[in-house]
Amino acid sequence: MNAVTLPDIAAQTAKQSLSLNWVGMCGIALPVQLEGQQVSAEADVGVSLDNGEARGIHMSRLYLALEDLENGNLTPEQLRQVLQRFLDSHQGLSNSAYLRLHTEILLKRPALVSPLAGWKSYPISIFAQLENGVFHVELNFDVAYSSTCPCSAALARQLIQQQFTDDFASKHLDYDAVLEWLGSTQGIVATPHSQRSNAKICLQLNEFTNEFLFKNLIDQTEAALGTAVQTAVKRADEQAFALANGQNLMFCEDAARRLHRMLKRNPAIGGFSLTVVHAESLHAHDAVAQSSWNWRAA
Repeated sequence: MNAVTLPDIAAQTAKQSLSLNWVGMCGIALPVQLEGQQVSAEADVGVSLDNGEARGIHMSRLYLALEDLENGNLTPEQLRQVLQRFLDSHQGLSNSAYLRLHTEILLKRPALVSPLAGWKSYPISIFAQLENGVFHVELNFDVAYSSTCPCSAALARQLIQQQFTDDFASKHLDYDAVLEWLGSTQGIVATPHSQRSNAKICLQLNEFTNEFLFKNLIDQTEAALGTAVQTAVKRADEQAFALANGQNLMFCEDAARRLHRMLKRNPAIGGFSLTVVHAESLHAHDAVAQSSWNWRAA
């Protein structure tokens, strides 16, 4: 039986000559190993269609090239090689190749005081681009934390002082009475408001770094913020968290400055852009601050 030649519609000439910035696929399921952890990822991949005479690209070639990411621990160099394979399979069609991985990593976090521990999920993504021989990679990750408003704390303290004056100004101070007052809702008449907050960080590694360092970067981010959200807790942990928040008052501007200084000190980072979002409990809107250093968006 004679072999049948199957039609290659993508190789046909376009009806109207026009190059395209990006052609590819989104949401491809892919298992990858990231810093020793097997994770389920989704990949968005594509190439530029610089030859405007060509009707389309060969998407199956991009899909098959992703198989290389299943082998071994994921590294920037491995991404560069896959992008080069994209371009090699589209010679004469494309000058640029793109790849974005979306996933999350799980890190086990100890409680503040008790022996408990629990898992936290951190959304991350990796964007890589190879354009005219220049390789570019970006890391993105989110860290949730608690923030207590300094203004709210000051206003609450003032109300407590006023209540203390009302209750004790005309009395002889008695240690036991004051101690009981401090532990009652009659005395502590106001509390500052806290909010669930989120740090969104996008950074570029320097050219000498060939590992992604997500765990290290997340650890440093949580340490800089001081009040990362917790997992499993007992009452002693909850009390320790309340103490940490009370000693760690911050506006969104404070959080952004802390993260800026921390990231700039990291020798593996060549540039970054960050956004902190404090989901207000007082207002219906959010408080937001942004900062960047040596940032070159792709």
